[in-house]
Amino acid sequence: MNSREEQLKAFNRLLDIMDDLREKCPWDKKQTMESLRYLTIEEMYELSDAILENDKTEIRKELGDLFLHLIFYSKIASETQDFDVADVLNGISEKLIYRHPHIYGDVKVTDEEEVKQNWEKLKLKEGKKSVLEGVPKSLPAMVKAFRIQEKVKGVGFEFENSEDTWAKVQEEINEFKAETEASKREQEFGDVLFSLINYARFTGINPEDALERTNKKFIARFQKIEELSKEEGKNIAELSLKEQDELWEKAKLM
Repeated sequence: MNSREEQLKAFNRLLDIMDDLREKCPWDKKQTMESLRYLTIEEMYELSDAILENDKTEIRKELGDLFLHLIFYSKIASETQDFDVADVLNGISEKLIYRHPHIYGDVKVTDEEEVKQNWEKLKLKEGKKSVLEGVPKSLPAMVKAFRIQEKVKGVGFEFENSEDTWAKVQEEINEFKAETEASKREQEFGDVLFSLINYARFTGINPEDALERTNKKFIARFQKIEELSKEEGKNIAELSLKEQDELWEKAKLM
């Protein structure tokens, strides 16, 4: 691993390159925070894919892309005298020190749950009116539900055990099954998903990761049955459901 001196040298090198690109490259000169936004979101998803695949080489590359974006935003802001990268880094450092009084102060904690609870309480002291203010509106619905549940847990709004959490899932499923009005069925289905996400979180499962792994597994198996049908000289769309199921079972064994 690199020394701290080498790490700082590498960071400084990226800052210098960013200065050059912003001054000399036609594409980089045109970029704004708004034009970079969707590219940054794409980079985040690419990093997420690499993490799920446990591909350390790709993780390193995607982290590099994200570092570039963070430096890019900071550089743009410095040109309008709003802030620069030092302001960004000092800001997060000060926040981390303030929100970790068990490290930088005299507060005592016994486990990570107390750390999370203190974190949410400190954010309220900073002037936030709700513990849910920090949940981004544009988050995907499943991720947003997970973060909402994590945040309210930080102030004690949580079931006492997994049995109660699962009972809520069953309650919501029963309400969904009993509802006949279309618009209300949609609402009840949302409640089912929210309660399932809550149960997953309570039992240590990240529902987003779990669903994405299932997506990947389904894609791999379905593409396999497409291959098997071609090997038999058939078009998968022309097979009966029974024939497709038979190929599916074969794919599961491969």
